[in-house]
Amino acid sequence: MTDFRSDTLTKPSAGMRRAMAEAEVGDEQYLEDPTVNRLQELAAELTGKEAALFVPSGTMCNAIAFAVHCRPGDAVILERRAHPNIAEGGGPAIFASVMMRGIEGERGVFTAEQVTPYLSQQGTHTSKTSMVSVENTSNQGGGKIWPLDALAGLRALCDEADMKLHMDGARLMNAAVGSDTPVSVIASYPDSVWIDLSKGLGAPVGAVLAGPADFIEEGRLWKHRLGGAMRQAGIIAAAGIYAFENNVDRLAEDHEHAKFLAEGLGSIPGIELLRTPVETNIVIFSVAQTGMSAAEFARILREEHGVSMSPYVDPLTVRAVTHIDVGREDCVKAIAAVHAVATGVQRPAVLDES
Repeated sequence: MTDFRSDTLTKPSAGMRRAMAEAEVGDEQYLEDPTVNRLQELAAELTGKEAALFVPSGTMCNAIAFAVHCRPGDAVILERRAHPNIAEGGGPAIFASVMMRGIEGERGVFTAEQVTPYLSQQGTHTSKTSMVSVENTSNQGGGKIWPLDALAGLRALCDEADMKLHMDGARLMNAAVGSDTPVSVIASYPDSVWIDLSKGLGAPVGAVLAGPADFIEEGRLWKHRLGGAMRQAGIIAAAGIYAFENNVDRLAEDHEHAKFLAEGLGSIPGIELLRTPVETNIVIFSVAQTGMSAAEFARILREEHGVSMSPYVDPLTVRAVTHIDVGREDCVKAIAAVHAVATGVQRPAVLDES
């Protein structure tokens, strides 16, 4: 099976497994796991922040950031399709007791001017708007990278309005590689930021949240409250260190594969590319013109051609994500398979050597 459903499907390489097996460990909850400590120091240095915290997932990173930056009853502004608003099981409301104010962005990106009308007014009838949250890259925006000028505008607004700016960096490394911008530059705009280790970086589990030292110290309490104590976690932290040291530059390959895949899919009758141009590793397309639903299209693609993609967002949309475990040949196979399903005509999978 050639699997394009998500970059969360990556499996540890042989080198990463060796690093995990040989990791020195201790009790991370007592700050005694040397490998966890090293990962946190590496993430803090990479993002230019004072400190960092290793946790089980990016969703926990968001939960911690919302809880630390906000008080119960506060409001958070974010793009309406952002992960905390649609894919975290109501966590921000449950754990941070915040109100979510979703706005309509362009491929997940919005401006300070769009935020301004959503700011709470003074008085007893409205909640305080305490934070703006951005997702970089934007998942439902098709892997869209946030422009630095948009981040700068939000930073200025947050400073003026006494708000925090948080960055959901599930695919932050893709944004850095895709825009040829140092992570520390991108991370200089938000107060807090996190990086997922288990997507394009290829680690099996975990994320690292970074920010000011006092924010991370309070975040450590929230990590414990949320059940995030992992004890001898150096075994998995070693995978994150290996990923940062070996798997960042190669993200450019995933981006090239995604662009190649999009070019091939865009030439198929009945397939309409969405969220273009492709900037990183996510390709989204509509199958509306084929007369099939996304679920039916994906089922035939998987069962008859051995290619797995995800029905996505609405009944007529499919998502394909490139990652470390799919190569150029897999993209060629996928293009031929989508062509066969969309047109009913089998097209040979021929690798373009150009």
